[in-house]
Amino acid sequence: MNAIQTALVVVVVVLVVLLAVGFVWFARFVKQLKNGTPGRATSVQEDSAYLAAKDHQEQSLAALRGAHDDATLAVEQQRASAIAARTEAVAAKAEATSARSEAQRVIGAAHAEAESILERAHLQAQTDAEQARVAGRRAGEREIEVLSATVREQIADTERRQKRLDERERLQADESERVAERDRRISAAEIDLTERDSALGERESAIAHAEEARRRELERVAGLTADAARVELVEAIETQAKREAALLVRDIENDARNTAEDRARHIVVDAIQRVASEQTAESVVSVLHLPSDEMKGRIIGREGRNIRAFESVTGVNLIIDDTPEAVLLSCFDPVRREVGRLTLDKLVLDGRIHPHRIEEVYEQAKTEVERLCQRAAEDALVEVGITDLHPELITLLGRLRYRTSYGQNVLKHLVETGHIAGIMASELKLNPALIKRSAFLHDIGKALTHEVEGSHALIGADIARKYGESDDVVHAIEAHHNEVLPQTIEAVLTQASDACSGGRPGARRESLEAYVKRLERIEEIAASKVGVEKVFAMQAGREIRVMVKPDDVDDIGASVLARDVAKQIESELTYPGQIRVTVVRESRVTEIAR
Repeated sequence: MNAIQTALVVVVVVLVVLLAVGFVWFARFVKQLKNGTPGRATSVQEDSAYLAAKDHQEQSLAALRGAHDDATLAVEQQRASAIAARTEAVAAKAEATSARSEAQRVIGAAHAEAESILERAHLQAQTDAEQARVAGRRAGEREIEVLSATVREQIADTERRQKRLDERERLQADESERVAERDRRISAAEIDLTERDSALGERESAIAHAEEARRRELERVAGLTADAARVELVEAIETQAKREAALLVRDIENDARNTAEDRARHIVVDAIQRVASEQTAESVVSVLHLPSDEMKGRIIGREGRNIRAFESVTGVNLIIDDTPEAVLLSCFDPVRREVGRLTLDKLVLDGRIHPHRIEEVYEQAKTEVERLCQRAAEDALVEVGITDLHPELITLLGRLRYRTSYGQNVLKHLVETGHIAGIMASELKLNPALIKRSAFLHDIGKALTHEVEGSHALIGADIARKYGESDDVVHAIEAHHNEVLPQTIEAVLTQASDACSGGRPGARRESLEAYVKRLERIEEIAASKVGVEKVFAMQAGREIRVMVKPDDVDDIGASVLARDVAKQIESELTYPGQIRVTVVRESRVTEIAR
């Protein structure tokens, strides 16, 4: 029991010492604060130092309170262990004396330590306060400088604005004076204009009165009003003009009706008569005469190798039959056929016929044909009188030397068409050179019809446009078969000269192609009618049978259909003899027995 009491006494003593140290330190701090100079206004930085010191004190008191709480907890723990310590009380009595001395020593050391701590805290607080005071003073000075500079700038800006406002007010005052002066001038001008308007009004009124008096006097003298006289004069002039115009139109129509047909016929006949052209002579087959029939065997060669090599190299079919001392060459391309004919002619004259020699002679013949084509084109240009033509167009014209259309040589047809067009242009007082050029180039597209798809008129127009021909020439080329509607006199005369050259007696012959086209057109005319089911062209196109749908066409409609088809064929086609149109209408009745 004595040990417990001793321990409690030790704890209480320690707490008292700590509280005493805290109160002593706090008392000294308060005394230091009271020793400051009274009545002097403190700055913001000194207040901050005071608050910092006060916070330091509060933290110290909080630490003392925490120590007190810890001591209280320790007392509770000692009480809990008092029961266990009772058995040790006897031994603790011996140690009590030493504990008291130790406690006194600890108390003395605590007093000394507390004194030194308080002294250091006081010195540190003074140092911190002095530093805070100096830093606050410097910060305040810098802030004052910044504020002073800002104030000076604002004052300068205000002065500048004031100057601008004064200048603006001065300008506004000057402008107001000018506006006032202008208003005065405008007012004076308005007054002047008002006076002039009044004078003009009076003058116009006087003039109107005088005009009215003069008009009444004229009406009195003439016995008519002004409106009636105007209407009568206009009617008289209009009647006279209509009569003169009608007489002039009648005279022009009568003269045109009497002379136009004769003049056109005269121009066409004169143009055709002044052009001498050959009859149809070309065909799609060339004949080569041989010196003897023995040459046929040499042309065929051993097991037919020579003839196969010839056809393979030239692309021309070689026909060897029983015709004595002659062979036939057949090819759709006339230039290729001519190259083959010339190759075979050279081989026959040379006598050496074998595959290698055929290739050599073929190259020579090809070069020679190209030279002949070039010469033929140049001769044609000289004959027509055209000199400034593109070299590529000259080359294409040369290829037409061996091109035929319905048996008529195309290059000769172009020369003939150019002459006819030139004569027509001269008779009509037009430009012969332009119209002759258009007519001469109108079939240039036939040189490429085997290589480019499309109508030769459109192909020729593209070629002419490509090589720099004028728009009038290009239009005449593309319109000479009505693929494009003719818009110029050059195009119309090109059509007329082309028709004259191709339609003259002996110029062309009807081909299988035209015959087939005529039959197809006959069937198309009949098939385009309403209610037609089938159409058959029979007896070489001399009869056409039309099968109609009995539900859509009755007996009267069949008669009307036959007459319409016959009339359309007469108006659109040209054919020898006559064509019979037969419309067949079959009636069927069907019934189902159940």
